[in-house]
Amino acid sequence: MSNTAAETSAMAHDKIVILTGAGISAESGLGTFRDEGGLWAQHRIEDVATPEGFHRNPDLVHDFYNARRVQAAEARANAAHKALATLEQDHPGEVIIVTQNVDGLHEQAGSKNVLHMHGRLDGALCAACDHRWEAPDRMHKADRCPKCSHQSTRPDIVWFGEIPYFMDVIWDHLDSADLFVAIGTSGEVYPAAAFVQEAQRAGAHTIELNLAPSSRVSDFAETCFGPATEIVPRWVEQELKR
Repeated sequence: MSNTAAETSAMAHDKIVILTGAGISAESGLGTFRDEGGLWAQHRIEDVATPEGFHRNPDLVHDFYNARRVQAAEARANAAHKALATLEQDHPGEVIIVTQNVDGLHEQAGSKNVLHMHGRLDGALCAACDHRWEAPDRMHKADRCPKCSHQSTRPDIVWFGEIPYFMDVIWDHLDSADLFVAIGTSGEVYPAAAFVQEAQRAGAHTIELNLAPSSRVSDFAETCFGPATEIVPRWVEQELKR
């Protein structure tokens, strides 16, 4: 940890809000936007992660998310996910995980208080009536909504240009946090990029745990860099000793 942690090392944190990004799941085999050779490297974001791309070519978008759904189903929670589940279980206060990830690895590890701000791969959404249900292994543009029967089904994923889920709840959690921790996120995509500043304004201590410094690193009071499976369990162990 950085030297700035010295004055806060003995302080207990009642409410902890944690933001996780793709970096926490990378060691489970789920690639980030920047991984060479991964699914994202084979497609333009505009084609597979925007409403306009889905309108232009729903077959391509469904094929892309069908492949991601298979990957996510085969992935297993790693030591970082498990450490956060342990923190939630053993911490005497409140632990909230806000994740940008669309996999279910936090839940697989045992975490209960998880807000998926970008949706989930295992969910389906009707664009006509907003009905949600569990996605099948493979989705197709001809699939009908089980509620309204329209052929308007899509992955329950928040695409670029759309408003993330649970934002009012997330802002409220940030405003009441004693500690805000960002794990494995680049800090480049809003509104999540603004979370650290919002937490700071509310008086929270802030920590970045990442493989390398993010674009928001200067906003954090404390930092630690390295593989998530190493630094997250170590931080959780320290936090539980406060």
